[in-house]
Amino acid sequence: METISFGTDGWRATLEEFTAPRVRAVGQAVASYLRDEGLDAPVAVGYDARGSSRGFAEELARVLCANGFDVLLPERDRPTPLFAFGIVDRDLAGALVVTASHNPPEYNGVKFVPADGAPALPEVMDAIDDRLAEPDPLPESEHGRVREVDFVDPHAESCLELVASVAGEADLDGLTVAYDAMHGSGRDTTDALLSRAGASVERLRCERDPEFGGASPEPAPENLADLVETVRSGEADLGIANDGDADRLAVVTPERGYLDENLFFAALYDFLLEADSGPAVRTVSTTYLIDRVAEAHGESVHEVPVGFKWVAEAMADSDALVGGEESGGFTIRGHVREKDGVLMALVAAAMHAAEPIDERVDRLLDEHGTVVQNKISVACPDHEKARVLGDLEAEIPDAVAGTPVADVNTADGFKLRLEDGSWLLVRPSGTEPVLRVYAEAESDDRVAELLEAGEGLVEPLV
Repeated sequence: METISFGTDGWRATLEEFTAPRVRAVGQAVASYLRDEGLDAPVAVGYDARGSSRGFAEELARVLCANGFDVLLPERDRPTPLFAFGIVDRDLAGALVVTASHNPPEYNGVKFVPADGAPALPEVMDAIDDRLAEPDPLPESEHGRVREVDFVDPHAESCLELVASVAGEADLDGLTVAYDAMHGSGRDTTDALLSRAGASVERLRCERDPEFGGASPEPAPENLADLVETVRSGEADLGIANDGDADRLAVVTPERGYLDENLFFAALYDFLLEADSGPAVRTVSTTYLIDRVAEAHGESVHEVPVGFKWVAEAMADSDALVGGEESGGFTIRGHVREKDGVLMALVAAAMHAAEPIDERVDRLLDEHGTVVQNKISVACPDHEKARVLGDLEAEIPDAVAGTPVADVNTADGFKLRLEDGSWLLVRPSGTEPVLRVYAEAESDDRVAELLEAGEGLVEPLV
């Protein structure tokens, strides 16, 4: 049990540690937690495209059934956000999803989604952690049963209705979208939704490959060269990619190629504000360009720690119009409060059909100023992170790269906002043994200067 560690988004580990007995212990913990909470509705169990995922999902299903819960399984691997939506749509007690998201193929993982369809908060995961145990089955007469159900169509119907309410009828006739599933579970789901809305879809890596072509299913610029080429060559008007479990997305445009997620977020918020009003929620690592868009419309922005659970919580508290993070996870009002790369693919296509995304971004940058952001990682063992951050507190400088520090935000690590409007952030990764160093400024050179200063601040402490 001591090897099971719930991080930012569930438990992930290599298959040497991610074993059937430990997965069964997670299943028992969730069953005990749900029972103690007085929940007895069915539980969804989903899984991604990894070779081991279906087997682990069946292990979880058996444990839940042995604890008296009915279990709903998909007919095949499907995107994580479909199960979050399915919880709310079907009034389920929760969901367990076997996925390691964008991690390499030698990993797997499991995440728990509570009854509200939003990411589990730490107190929930702590309660599950406290209940880790070997399976404790009820008498066979009290066992639940497993059913295969369709998680795709109800989610698609809801996405089409929601986007129609935002952008008018989501008619993408005449738009060609190149879609890269990266061999993940978005295949035949995201592309099918885009086709259903009228787009012509050029499919890349839409065949299941449990090894993801020998790479990580991470929609980063270095992994999307073919998608960028497809769009820039004129074969498609827009490019969309999902990560391995399709809860995040990347967008490719004709002028910019890979579109920085911060710029997409700003364009998304601007687009949504044309038809509605409301604040935005962003993480501490996400661009201040969101704040400038909000100010121009008389709206506000709520800043939260990194992790979509905090975005979701703040969206509920503030009735936010949109919530997102710089890593490509977004959702909008009217949908479940979980990042959804399938829905957002449809929203991105509708945005582009209304006005080319490049033109919208150009207009925003002309109005609000150029914004550039980047990040680096500094190796740091997990058990040293707290010490390093504690030591860093005593080393916070009065100025960074020649510019005075205006204030320090400690919501998640240390975010130093400088007097010229740029900022530097140092925070611990929740999924890897590294410290992340982020910087935002008005130019690539200035960002590089800030990152170098940040690295020089952190490395001597590790």
